[in-house]
Formats: sequence, structure tokens, C-alpha cells
Amino acid sequence: MPPFAGSRSPSNGVHQDCNTNIVTIDVGGQLFQTTKQTLSLAGSKSFFSKISNSGYNVIPFIDRDPELFSILLSLLRTGNLPSKAKSFDMQDLIFESQFYGIENLLINSQSNPSQFDAFNLEKSMVLPLNGRDSPSAISTTPYGSLHVAHGSKITSFDWSLRRKSTILTQFMAIDSLFALSPGVAAAGATDFSGLQILDLDKGFVKETINWENVTRSGSTVQAIGASPEYLFTSFESSRRNSNCIMVYDLNDDLRPVTEIGHYEIFGADLDSAIPSTKLQWISSHNLLMASGSHSGPSGVSGNIKFWDIRSGNVVFEIKEKVDCFSDVTASNALGTMFKVGINTGEMFFSDLRNLDGDNSWVCLGEGKKAVSGKKEGFGSKVESHGNQVFCSKGGNLELWSEVLIGGSDEKKESGLRDRVFRKNLMGRVKDMGGNRITNLNFGGSKMFVTRKDQQCVEVWGSVKSF
Repeated sequence: MPPFAGSRSPSNGVHQDCNTNIVTIDVGGQLFQTTKQTLSLAGSKSFFSKISNSGYNVIPFIDRDPELFSILLSLLRTGNLPSKAKSFDMQDLIFESQFYGIENLLINSQSNPSQFDAFNLEKSMVLPLNGRDSPSAISTTPYGSLHVAHGSKITSFDWSLRRKSTILTQFMAIDSLFALSPGVAAAGATDFSGLQILDLDKGFVKETINWENVTRSGSTVQAIGASPEYLFTSFESSRRNSNCIMVYDLNDDLRPVTEIGHYEIFGADLDSAIPSTKLQWISSHNLLMASGSHSGPSGVSGNIKFWDIRSGNVVFEIKEKVDCFSDVTASNALGTMFKVGINTGEMFFSDLRNLDGDNSWVCLGEGKKAVSGKKEGFGSKVESHGNQVFCSKGGNLELWSEVLIGGSDEKKESGLRDRVFRKNLMGRVKDMGGNRITNLNFGGSKMFVTRKDQQCVEVWGSVKSF
């Protein structure tokens, strides 16, 4: 018998009134009652639209599991899965939602970024990877699809973290990865020429993009970023004597839009020799933040530049020499940028709302001095998500959040206030420590973590989530 087997008369002999708002459905021998308004929430292309618009005088029969239907009907009614859904396998719910044509509603209920609760994140599961290579880069989509580069391979997981595919690329090792969609990613390496646009579902290179530099040598990828409209790629010539940031139109088949920050290196000009190794779009200012560092005889130095891509000019620049960043990020929600000092390992912040003024770093820790020869912050990562900032120190994770308090009279008179950030260690005791954290990323209501020499991805989720 097919899943939707027409209809049958109700056992109580009462026929359904096609003019009433109440709809009765027989699923696997169990009767359910709901309203046409509830069924309409499934969308015009869903299975439910056939029922709500059919005008049956008898009860329609669907040959499917009634318990799973009950869960999905609750999802339609409230927009959330009921607590009893925890006793069901998620894959069963996914397959059933696909049959009824409401998988998008299930995705929203489980992967909505608004459900991200930073203070309740715990390590909930581990995604194993094939082979011996540790993850070198990870990237996510807003609703939680995950792409992981490990060695020359890229493994993809769908929004429910079910493994979709593993493809073999032309790269020996992938250093930069950016998800353009659940099935397409941009990838590059520091030792292989060209930015590749990969179809991860079918496993082929859709397009290879190269930067035509003056020396006509190959162009390696140092970083990838994006805004809602543009894809940004930091290139360096294979001879390492020139670099730039290329801007491509995401809505026009990656058409080149402009080239910014083109530097040709002459002599000992170290500043121009530093390519951007991290690109982040600052939507609150419509600026591109590009950062890079260089390790030399006198220590680690670097720069942070804010680019106006319309004019191609640097709006603001910070040169790092004393305690250069191990990593740097910006929070649109907080209007602040953060760094981890590579020498001290301390967290610092600077106000983005005062780019043209004094943007000296403010230390959030004890303000300890660097010990000569030691790099306490080496390998530390810092990423912002919403109103929180996450920082890795070795194998541990710190969560920094702003505490809203009144400022001093002097600050109030100047229209500013003191800003105080508080640190929290994350996870349960068994989640703490371990190998050094190498990547942090966020997708949907989850946080993804990778560690040195481990062939897996940790998934951190809220204890309140399903």
C-alpha cells in the first residue's frame, strides 16, 4: 500500500465537513486532528498542502509511522520539537520530515543560530574523520552544515551532522577553506597555486581562480573571507615577492570586482612582505579587516588593516611590534576587536567605534610581562560569536563576555563608559584540557573544535538543545 492511500470513512460514521477548519487525518491507523492553518505552515509545496486543500469528505489515510507524525505535528504547531523527541533517532525524524516536505522547519528548529547559548555549551559528540591527517581548516554554513579539510581531503557533514561525503582534492594539504553553500566550498593552500571552487557533493573542481601577478608566477592562497555580496581572497605570488587581496562578486559567478592591497616587495620592506592570513568582514562598519604577522630575528611583528573595498583605501591600520597577536578577531555586536598576545598569552581589546582615535589595546588579564624567549600565546585562537568572544589557551577554552556597569565620572562626562569583560572557563571537567586547539568555528546552534594530532571534530552544543 502506498504511503498516501486516498481516504476512508471514519469509524464513528461522522463524515468530515469540507467547510470546517478542523482536519482529521489517519496516520498508520491512528487519528489526528488539527487545523488547516496549522497544516498551511508547512508551505504550499509540502505533503500537508495536499491534505489541507483537498476538501475530502472522508478522512485521508497516510501509511506512515504515527509516533513520528505526532512529533512533526507538534513541530508545525509550535515551531519547536517537543521534549519527547529526545527518545527518537534524529535520522528517523529527518527522513520523515523529508517525506512530508518540511525538512526546512526541522532545520530551523534544531539549527537556528538564535538558540546558541554560549554559557551552556558542552562537548556533546565527536565526528571521526577518515585517514591519519588532522583537520587543517573547517568552515560552516549558518544552519550548521560543516566542511572539514584534513590532508588532501574534504569531508562534509549536513546540518544534522550526518556524514555526506569525503572527496580527494589536488592539494597536498588545504590551509584555507570557506563554505559557499552546504555543497560548495572555496579552498586554497600556501604551497599550491590557485583558489579552487569545489562541488563537494559530486567531487569535482567547478572553477580555478588565479591572481595574475607582475612576475607571472603562481599565486598561492593565504586566507579566504566573505561578506553577503563578495568573496575575498588573500594571494601571495609563488616567489613570495608580491601579495594582494582580490574581491569577487558572489552574485555574479565570482566575477573579479577589484584588487586591493597590492604590494610588491623590494629590499627589506617587511611590512609589505606580510600577506593577510585572516580576512573578516566587519558588517557594522562595511570594512574588511585583514591581518597578518611575520616572525623575524627581532620577534613577531604584524599589522591589522581595515579596508574600504569601494575606494580600495586603508581606513585604519594597527602595527603590531611589542606583543603581536597570535590571533585577532572583531565582534560586530560588541563593536570591539580582540587579540591574544603571542608573547604574554593575554587577551586584549580595542574599541572599533573609535577607529580614528586612540585605539591602544586594553589588557583584560593581569597585564603580565612577556618572559624573554617564551611565547605564552603561541597557537592561541580567538573568535567572536554574537555577544561573546571565545579564546583557546592550549587545550582549554575561555569565554569572555561584557559586564555592563557604570563608568567613572570622567568617562561619563566624555560620553564613554568603562568596559569590563569577564572570563569563564568552558565545559565540564572531562571537557577541559587535551591537545592544543587548532580551529574554532560556529554553525547554527553549535560550536566546532579541532585539536592538534586528533583525527576528529568536537561538537559543542547547549545542554538545553535537543
